[in-house]
Amino acid sequence: MSLDSLRPKVQWILTPIAEAFSKLPITPNMWTVVSLFCALIAGIFFGFGLPLFGVLFVVLNSFLDVLDGALSRHTGAASPIGDYLDHVFDRYADVFIITGIIVYGVQTWQAPVPAWLIGLFAITGVLLSSYMGTQAQAVGLKRNYGGVLGRADRLVLLMLFGHAEVVYPAPILFGLPFLGWMLVVYGFFGHITAIQRFVMTLKELLKDAHAQ
Repeated sequence: MSLDSLRPKVQWILTPIAEAFSKLPITPNMWTVVSLFCALIAGIFFGFGLPLFGVLFVVLNSFLDVLDGALSRHTGAASPIGDYLDHVFDRYADVFIITGIIVYGVQTWQAPVPAWLIGLFAITGVLLSSYMGTQAQAVGLKRNYGGVLGRADRLVLLMLFGHAEVVYPAPILFGLPFLGWMLVVYGFFGHITAIQRFVMTLKELLKDAHAQ
């Protein structure tokens, strides 16, 4: 089960945090922009082979990504503009981070499969799975957070694999280090998630069509 589906169950944790941040003169959309810059900086650190700092900024990006939504709901500032910015910036954040890992991989990995090809496999899996989730919403259904690998899952994996890379930066199998294998996981399970969400949405649409 994707960790994204657990968001409603952690609101009790987010509420006091949102209450504290609501006292600052910074709007939820401003935090969304800051979270994007954190992702950009994380990608740069990964690109230069500094996974520890990359992971730290991924943590900041993740925290602010959750904060902006919680703050919007707490202050009553939720709007279609904020929701749109959040979705768009999340995709750019994914691209920044994965591209940074690819850049470093192209320079250092000695795998039989080129790093850019592994990265292409990963980034298409990530973007297609996210697209399938938002496309369900675009055709009148609820946002689809189903499937085996949502964004929250990817961020948790990035933190785990990133820390493992810091501890042991050498290749672990077939010339790929931990972050290289993380991209393989992103690609494989990302494409599976995209298919799962496509099928789930199609079934729901067919069910609604038959009910009319």
